[in-house]
Amino acid sequence: MAGPLVRRSAVLSACVAVATALGSLTTPAPPASAAPGHEVPAGHHRADGGAHPVEANPDEVAVLGEEHARAHAQRRLALTGPKDYPQSKRTAGLASLTASQRQVNAGFAAAQFGRFTEFFPSPDFGVHTALLPTGRVLLFSFERVEVNPTKETGPTDRIGRTNAGRAFLWDPAKGTGPRAFKKVEPPTVLMPDGTYAPRPAPFFCAGHAFLPNGMVGVFGGNTGGKGGSGAKLSFVFDPWTETWFRNQDMSVGRWYPTVVTGADGRQIIMSGQSERGTGTPTPVVERFPALRHPVPWRPYDIPVGLPSERLRVNAPFRNDYPHLFSLRDGMVYGLGRDADQQWVFDPVKETRTDLPRRPADFRGYGSAVPLPAGLRGPDSVLVLGGDPHDPNTYRLSGGRWTTEEPRAFGRTQDDTLILPDGSLLTVNGALDTRDYGHGPFNPQADLTYRQIELRDAHGHWKLGPAQRLPRGYHSNALVLPDGRMMVTGDELQQIANDPDIRDATDGSIELYEPAYLHRGGHRPTLDRAPRGELRYGAAFEVHSSTAGEITRAVLLAPTTVTHAVNTSQRHLDLSITGVRGTAIGLRTPPSAADAPPGYYMLFLLDGRGVPSTAAWVKLGAPR
Repeated sequence: MAGPLVRRSAVLSACVAVATALGSLTTPAPPASAAPGHEVPAGHHRADGGAHPVEANPDEVAVLGEEHARAHAQRRLALTGPKDYPQSKRTAGLASLTASQRQVNAGFAAAQFGRFTEFFPSPDFGVHTALLPTGRVLLFSFERVEVNPTKETGPTDRIGRTNAGRAFLWDPAKGTGPRAFKKVEPPTVLMPDGTYAPRPAPFFCAGHAFLPNGMVGVFGGNTGGKGGSGAKLSFVFDPWTETWFRNQDMSVGRWYPTVVTGADGRQIIMSGQSERGTGTPTPVVERFPALRHPVPWRPYDIPVGLPSERLRVNAPFRNDYPHLFSLRDGMVYGLGRDADQQWVFDPVKETRTDLPRRPADFRGYGSAVPLPAGLRGPDSVLVLGGDPHDPNTYRLSGGRWTTEEPRAFGRTQDDTLILPDGSLLTVNGALDTRDYGHGPFNPQADLTYRQIELRDAHGHWKLGPAQRLPRGYHSNALVLPDGRMMVTGDELQQIANDPDIRDATDGSIELYEPAYLHRGGHRPTLDRAPRGELRYGAAFEVHSSTAGEITRAVLLAPTTVTHAVNTSQRHLDLSITGVRGTAIGLRTPPSAADAPPGYYMLFLLDGRGVPSTAAWVKLGAPR
């Protein structure tokens, strides 16, 4: 048996060897504002199976300590990853996608269909995204544990410190380079997984929604093991200080829950796989913050250590991530993935009422949108993807379902956004979870899933240009204040087409400019808007140097989205009460049921349907 001195010498030699090998593979360290040098990412669908924890060499543990030894093991794994799926294959994949995108999109006029523009690296996969009232975008997900896209890259079933989360901010005002990103790591936690190893909170596959003060409430996550099990974690992200704060744990664990903000500004949390593991969805409904605590209203009202509370009603969804919407009657509509699980909840009386069975059968991950309804809040919802064999769209209105005009083809994992002009745009999609038409965990993708679809004010759909990357499971999109659309997500495709898998920037973002930005002439301007809180049903004034051209003013709620679930979208027209010089008189929506309290983007549109750059306004006032 080797003596301790010999063993120590061998271990230290291994340390030098690993460092040398890594040095030959890695690029210079990125700036502090860019991505960290962690190994990575994400995905964690229960059907994928779990990855095995990285085992440290016992001799290295004895000499270097478990943490250092585990880092060595992880780095050795990283060295083998590119060999399993070589860089040449990733480079060729991205080049092929770039070429096919260019060829397809040559046939789409930007003035009619819009166009995809910039494509650039991101330090995060963007499994979760949220547009903050500061104009920055919050992206968060997990640390990767595998760089071969034909394998599970995320720590779905990991136990211990490799099951960790990460988060970044992207500031569009700073462009698209490394300096535009800032790491905002989640709090370090000790998870009840038997190891109690500290790590950044594993809050991937949580649910989230906005509070009235612009903060993002994030609930749940992955404890690890049991095929993936629910965490009781409860956080808020403060966009004003760019800091995470932890609250009291929820009463049950939740992995894949949904959260929606109600008319009172409180958040309703439903569903998710419990702490007992996959296959145990919880029927418990919770509210944050509990009624005995005030709603966080002002930017300095920071929720720290606040509890949620259980409601008397339950929500026995059989499948995770149901669509939740707070409509203008003040009720919360829960549209489950199963056709027979369609309910309406009264958050005040804490009751649940059955809705008619949806015409379509089971719907997997696919989008749903509260349809614009003019000067009032939405009173109907359009359910779109989730079934690759059914292109129909289904509308719930007045307690009845109708089958609406279909899209060109069925798709799952899609994201549908409301644009400032009230039209809809679908982006992203796949045949199934991590299946782009050629089997699961195969990066090859059918071109059709890369094409966007556009729905006009009359409900008619048309196919549009193609995005660069196929993006399915974990893909996301949101509308920026300048009217462009940001597209990100899908760690499998991001890793499979990474221009340099050796650096720490495995994600990517693509920008799309809608047709209204290509109609020629100048855009309308919004020069000044109120900075204080606006009460409901109240008159207010904005100023524009193009006031005489303005025909429409709209509010568009910012998006917070994951897994094709977007509970925050909302589009309302504002009544124009008069124009005097550069001043435009407007009136806010009638009630909080029409537009829950919080921050909205205010756009002014001209007669061509071209929007200004938005100004942020805040609706509601504390009672």
